[in-house]
Amino acid sequence: MRLDNRRNDELRPITIKRRFVETTLGSILISAGKTVVLCSASIADELPKWMPKDSGRGWITAEYRMLPGSTNPRTPRNDKPDGRATEIQRLIGRSLRSVVNLEKLGQRTVYIDCDVLQADGGTRTLCITGSYIAMMDAFDSLLLAESPVTDSVAAVSVGIVRGVAMLDLAYSEDIEAEVDMNVVMTGSGRFVEIQGTGEEYTFSEEELAQLLALGKKGIRELFYLVNSYE
Repeated sequence: MRLDNRRNDELRPITIKRRFVETTLGSILISAGKTVVLCSASIADELPKWMPKDSGRGWITAEYRMLPGSTNPRTPRNDKPDGRATEIQRLIGRSLRSVVNLEKLGQRTVYIDCDVLQADGGTRTLCITGSYIAMMDAFDSLLLAESPVTDSVAAVSVGIVRGVAMLDLAYSEDIEAEVDMNVVMTGSGRFVEIQGTGEEYTFSEEELAQLLALGKKGIRELFYLVNSYE
């Protein structure tokens, strides 16, 4: 058993509060164990400056920040993303764009904002899952003639800790992990992204298959939970 008494193939308890704030078209407060994230989605009838104005397609972009009180010791407040935050917000944007037809979105920009209120591992994967829900609520508010969404998307972490494959790592497990991996998948079972590395450790093809199987199991359960919070 793990420190929080979960099985090795068990997700942390998930809670979801949709439409958490009224000032954006879509927002969600989502938690996995002690990790808590606020994701919001705003839509503007504009395109990024780098996109041609007659492109006939839209864009989805994300910002990710850890609030100062989200960690102990305190995370310094930084208006500009550091290297880690930049990598994570790009991952969030890529994940959402993978399930949206940007032509059907039209010449609009979807702005995703992810603020980590409390961090205990798995913030990037929780942001992807939460941002998808916030984006869907934002699209519903637009009352588009045809939805631009082609599939659902969610993400979860897996890893090998003390020689054992585990699902949905908390921070205390993540810092001990010999292998750390993030899996992003669509509802139809296709992979969007796999980020995996050995921390002064190598892993076999069999261990990789075991981690991917755990990730797929966790993501299936996440989709079930998401669909339960209408």
